[in-house]
Parts: sequence; C-alpha cells; structure tokens
Amino acid sequence: MPLPHPWLERPFNFDLPTTMFPDLVERLRGAPARLEDHVRGLSADILTKREGDTWSIQENAGHLVEIDALPAQRLSDFLTGAPTLSAWAGNNDATDAANFNDRDINEITAGFREIRSALVDRLDQLSEPDFARSAIHPRLNKPMRLIDLCEFHAQHDDYHLATIAQLKRLFK
Repeated sequence: MPLPHPWLERPFNFDLPTTMFPDLVERLRGAPARLEDHVRGLSADILTKREGDTWSIQENAGHLVEIDALPAQRLSDFLTGAPTLSAWAGNNDATDAANFNDRDINEITAGFREIRSALVDRLDQLSEPDFARSAIHPRLNKPMRLIDLCEFHAQHDDYHLATIAQLKRLFK
C-alpha cells in the first residue's frame, strides 16, 4: 500500500473564501479525536513498527504534537502584523529526538489534544476579518492568509492521519 504523497512535494492553492473559517477551525478541533480513534486498541508492537525509514504510527502521532507550536507561533505572527511567518526548522530533528516510540500512546494523544485545544481556543476568539490577514509563508515563498494557514495545517493533520491509517492497514 502506498503512503500519502510526500508532504514537501505537495502543491497548495490558497483560494478559500474567508467565510469558510468556521469549517476549518472545526476540522482542526477534530484532529485529536481522529488520532485517538486511529490508535485505539493497537498494540505497542504495531504502534512502534516502522515500514522502511518512515516514521511509525506513534512517531507520526508525536510529530503532530511537536509541530503544533509552529502554527501557534504563526497565528501570533498574523495577529502582530509580521510580514513573514515564522519558519519551520527545515528538518524534523525535534520529532526524531523526542523518542516517541519509547512513550505511552495515551501521553502522546493527550499532549496533542492539549496543544491543539490551545490553538483552537485562540482561533475561536477571532472573526472573519482576522482570517483575511496575510503574510509570506517562508518555505512556499508566497502570501498566505490566516484561513490558508488553517487549511494548510488541517491538510498536514490529514497527511499524518492518512499515513497512520495506511500503516495500520499494512501491519494488521
């Protein structure tokens, strides 16, 4: 079974109307429950097994925890009027160094729920004009609005959840 198309090779079209912000905030809000549903009842062997050099299910889940600080910082960038959004480190060293395969999956999913809830709580305080704020995305080198950041981040969730689903099917 093929894994999802590589994240760094994906094209993005930022053209959603800002009126779609409630939909995207709900999609972001629902990601922890989707993750919990995917990992529920899986053995530690399945959760920590790797297919080649790809991350395990548990490492993919842990990456969602690790990376959520970036959209939180980017939200702050939008709200303070920064011309360019905070950059991703350009690697996933933090995820690799966190040794997620040595942790309990419930700790990981609880951490994701906590950090994501904080992000969504901030988004819930905003109105449609806030989602039209724009700044340059440093890796893509193109303008991104706050609504686009929400879509981008929701797609990132989907990418890792789809990877987890594929690994589940492969290992079961």
